[in-house]
Amino acid sequence: MTAWASGNLSITGGHLTYHRTGGGGPALVLSHGLTDNGLCWTRLARALAPDFDVIMLDARGHGQSSRIPPGDPGEPGEDIAEAIDLLGLRSPIVMGHSVGARATAMFAAAHPGRAARVLLEDPPLAPLADPAAAERRRTRFREHVGKFRTMSPDEITAMGKAQSPGWHADDFPAWTLSKQQVDPEAMPDYRTPWQETFAAITAPTLLIHADPALGGLITPELAAEAMRINPGIRAVQIPNAGHNTRRENFTGYLAAVRGFLVEI
Repeated sequence: MTAWASGNLSITGGHLTYHRTGGGGPALVLSHGLTDNGLCWTRLARALAPDFDVIMLDARGHGQSSRIPPGDPGEPGEDIAEAIDLLGLRSPIVMGHSVGARATAMFAAAHPGRAARVLLEDPPLAPLADPAAAERRRTRFREHVGKFRTMSPDEITAMGKAQSPGWHADDFPAWTLSKQQVDPEAMPDYRTPWQETFAAITAPTLLIHADPALGGLITPELAAEAMRINPGIRAVQIPNAGHNTRRENFTGYLAAVRGFLVEI
């Protein structure tokens, strides 16, 4: 990790921080989930770095990237597009987890032809919320972030290990730091139905989902709907894992990712 490059990209209304493994392989752009940061991908990046040039973005409102003005959720898909342009990437693979997967899908849908492949780890595919429900959700999120700000790093780590005892030790340093960095205004506000976004993706896409009984967001019915909407989408269920799929079954997750990427 010490040889990885880091920097800031000046995007519309702010900047994004990124970390990059480098190398001559195909570019792979990673977008993390809510309250995480780019380095939360560290374990996966180490596994893929021999074959890919892995770029881990701190989303706006996360990590060391720009904060979010109240009432302005921004356009996370466009942030990814600007980052790709500024890094000079041509037809990168794009991949995301949770809200980062939704942002990745938004980028791919709005910019056909610019992604070689798309991988989506357990994105939120709920119906659009009405304004009152969306505001309640934002309020709960602000309170959640406020609790992190009263905790020490050791307390945050202890909480994470108690909640997720099966995670690898390498997952916790960046996860702990990210909880101290996240902006209380970072809750996304979706304005386009996920079905419309998924239908517009033209690149081959892998939808990675897990077990709803363990906290996975994607049910088999949702996965089937996604594949009906867009024949270019295939779905794979990772057993013994929930929403944090790669952290809960890293071996199964990595095998599914490598199997999809080896087809390039």
